[in-house]
Amino acid sequence: MLQRLLLLLTLLALSLSASADSLQFGQRVATPQGRYAERVLSSATLPGTAPPVRVDMAINASLGAEAFSISAQRQRLRITGGDARGLIYGALEARDQLRNGTRIDRLSARSHTPKQAFRGIKLNTPWDSYRPSSALDQHTATMKDPRFWEAYLDMMVENRFNAFTLWTMHPFTYMVRPTNFPEASTWTDAEFAQWQQLYRSIFRMAKERGLDTYVVFWSIFVSEAFQKVHKPGAKNFYPHYYVEGDTSDVTRRYLRESVTQMLLEYPDLDGIGVSHGEGMAGMTPLQRQQFVDEVYIAGALEANKTRPVKLIHRVPFSSGLGSDPGVSTSVESLTRAAMEKLGNQFSGPIWVEMKFNWSHGHSTPKLVKVHGGQLGDTYFKPTPTNYRVVWQVRNEDFFALRWGDPAFIREHIALNGQADHAGGYFVGSETYIPALDYFTAPGQGVPWRWAFERQWLFYKLWGRLLYDPATPDAVFAAEFTRRYGPAGAQLFKAYALVSETPLQLARLYDSRWDFTLYAEGLLALQGETTKYIGVDALIAQPPMDPAYVSIKDFVQAQQAGQSFTSSQITPLAVADRLHARANEALALIKGNDARKAPDDGLRQEVADVAIWAHLALHLEAKIRGAIELQRLRTVGVEAHRQAALQHLTVALAQWDEVIRLSRPLYQDMRLTHYNHNAFEANPNNRFHWALIRDEVALDLEVARNAKTP
Repeated sequence: MLQRLLLLLTLLALSLSASADSLQFGQRVATPQGRYAERVLSSATLPGTAPPVRVDMAINASLGAEAFSISAQRQRLRITGGDARGLIYGALEARDQLRNGTRIDRLSARSHTPKQAFRGIKLNTPWDSYRPSSALDQHTATMKDPRFWEAYLDMMVENRFNAFTLWTMHPFTYMVRPTNFPEASTWTDAEFAQWQQLYRSIFRMAKERGLDTYVVFWSIFVSEAFQKVHKPGAKNFYPHYYVEGDTSDVTRRYLRESVTQMLLEYPDLDGIGVSHGEGMAGMTPLQRQQFVDEVYIAGALEANKTRPVKLIHRVPFSSGLGSDPGVSTSVESLTRAAMEKLGNQFSGPIWVEMKFNWSHGHSTPKLVKVHGGQLGDTYFKPTPTNYRVVWQVRNEDFFALRWGDPAFIREHIALNGQADHAGGYFVGSETYIPALDYFTAPGQGVPWRWAFERQWLFYKLWGRLLYDPATPDAVFAAEFTRRYGPAGAQLFKAYALVSETPLQLARLYDSRWDFTLYAEGLLALQGETTKYIGVDALIAQPPMDPAYVSIKDFVQAQQAGQSFTSSQITPLAVADRLHARANEALALIKGNDARKAPDDGLRQEVADVAIWAHLALHLEAKIRGAIELQRLRTVGVEAHRQAALQHLTVALAQWDEVIRLSRPLYQDMRLTHYNHNAFEANPNNRFHWALIRDEVALDLEVARNAKTP
């Protein structure tokens, strides 16, 4: 009897968890993308399947670009893509359902069509990086590792990104030996062969995953070897980047031919991205546009005679003679005319990239400004015919702590991604490369290898919601459960609550270019130096979001007896919201015993929620203390000093809690922002919350010594 029972249990176990060997592919799509879709599906375990499952894959263009449908009946599964990319997405959708425990004969019939045409990631290389910094240099070995690229590109397609943009100040000598300018390259044959193999493997793997690829560069830069031979007079090579433009004939020919040669020698590379900003000082906007047209775009169009080429055109840039940012209607009109003159010579629409809210897109979902200031409607009206605007939502604000606020992303898309001129989004950073994990303290057994794997939720939310903003939260919550079991069930909601913390700071504290705000560290560029946002800086700084009221204006209005409209957001309202969301998140993770997890991944996830929550409570107390301090300075009542000290004491205690939670998990981390306002790299650039505690504590001294009127 016992033996019979054991046999039945064994058969039941086998029927509930058959391996992917049970898949039998019938109708196939014999392309690299079709084979990748098969590999994706084969990586899943098939719960509840005893007999083999027949899988049929097909392309049906009537579904539309990047769309897919899934149908399952008994032991048959059919995945149809509107194109090769849609086929991969269909395989991923089926795999995800299987991973989450759905029987293959009960897979939900799904049909999806993308809502944003361009869903890109911006990734800088550490070689010839835009800004010299050891925080960037440290990734070189990692980004030469093909295993990194395979994992990174898998992540992109899993999350429905479709455009991979690789940014290098001067990429050409890493990719080609310029035929007519061999002196520009100093690589040995063996070294150059390694670079070629790396780039070719990146673009090949991207192509089989259905990703469009772009090489994006700045202007006007050459290799140092080229400069030494031709001596054009400007230091247009790494690490110099705010320099005079070199428009000599030899430089023009070198760059134009390099663009053409690169596109012809790398057929899996889809296109280029052009800029007309840095490396063009001393040139008028018209001269910059002419250089871009006559050199980079002419080089791409020469290659376009042989193979299709796609184009990203970055706007807006300087309206003066310097490299400093600036916007103007005349420059916008000039640039729009130049793009429209190209007609439809490039493959698909020209993607016109704009930085959303300058370098700090993770702030307010309202478009306040772009690179250089407030944007007019020149690029939007009338609706363009040959280009579409893609918003670059830069992240220079949080690198170590995990982030995930789906409501912010959905609102962003609703406000900015639905217009006729809109084509999609980039996400990515200038001052951070998500390759080497330089965050995790030694001695921890974590289930990831690369930095981007730590931040899986960030990429999953942006990618999946750009594909379909209606993707339910249950999809993301299920991923936490799949990774961490029942202990992960509340984490998604907790992250959604606390991930508003850096957004609130960025809305309340206006910022501009890359180094001007680092929200997870409460650092900002103040004068020439990056440092902790002290209470005086918080009082004086105007907000980015026009609906927000600064602390200084709030106190002044109160003293004058003025009221606020329902559309205005006061500092006290921000403090109340931070308080409520932080405490709700802490309640959600209370009792989550991550020590019982098989590795330290869950412990890190829970700790990040707690760290964000205590940063929120720190900022809440700081705002309240700043209000009381400003009242003291305005009306001179000593009770306000005591109130300010009480709040700022709480703020310091919350900072100490951040240190207590983060110190065992995070090592001191290199930070490009610590270059300050200089163009040179700063070797003394380590950040940890513990390292700036003395700066935080200074707020109490400021309050104690504050003068009354």
